[in-house]
Amino acid sequence: MRFLLRGLALACVLVLALQLYFVARIAAMALVDPSSTAFQRSVAARLALAGELGRWRQDWVDYADLPTALKRAVIASEDASFVSHHGVEWEAIRGAWQRNARAEAQWSRRLEQAEARGRAVDGLPGAKVVGGSTITQQLAKNLFFAGERSLPRKAQELVVTLLLEALLSKQRILEIYLNQVEWGEGIYGAEAAAQHYFHKPAARLSAYEAARLAVMLPRPRYFERLPQSPYLSQRAGVIAARMGAVALP
Repeated sequence: MRFLLRGLALACVLVLALQLYFVARIAAMALVDPSSTAFQRSVAARLALAGELGRWRQDWVDYADLPTALKRAVIASEDASFVSHHGVEWEAIRGAWQRNARAEAQWSRRLEQAEARGRAVDGLPGAKVVGGSTITQQLAKNLFFAGERSLPRKAQELVVTLLLEALLSKQRILEIYLNQVEWGEGIYGAEAAAQHYFHKPAARLSAYEAARLAVMLPRPRYFERLPQSPYLSQRAGVIAARMGAVALP
């Protein structure tokens, strides 16, 4: 029993120490721009092994200098309630789970039908996973977590999300997000994305160009390979039309 109690006490101390580590790191971000994220470092390691690290592009732009059109476009596309929520949209998460369950059921039916007809199933698409993450949740995941998916990690991600909201302003959260988010293989932040896709500074992006960049965010590497995607153009038009109603922090 003593051994068990000591083990529990040690576990509690370690968990508390980990939370204090996150508090310190996030509090520092109120004053110091993070140089990289866990996600970026994992990609950098992969690119380095492939001898392609030279493809890395990133330039920090302060919040005041980030284009208003891009701020509005990203919020409209990724997190319409960004200015009002406290980090997590529980209803959006519930809706995402329901959509994922329906997608998985459809995939299972297609798989059964293919097997019944003796068809190969390798070419069939899998169930589409739909997320319900807010901008703050995405930032928490990118900053501190890379690759691993488990319940303990998701729980820690939720704690970090709440810490980001408690210790940083909405402007600072959006500023870090727009400077660190991936916009293609080795392309991070608004400035690098504007230069790569439109050959101009981010400050000179038009509303439609900002909308196209925003629409890329859920699958940036996919859309980087398909810049003429009809979906990308159509969805960008929808986001551009919504931007005027977006509230900024």
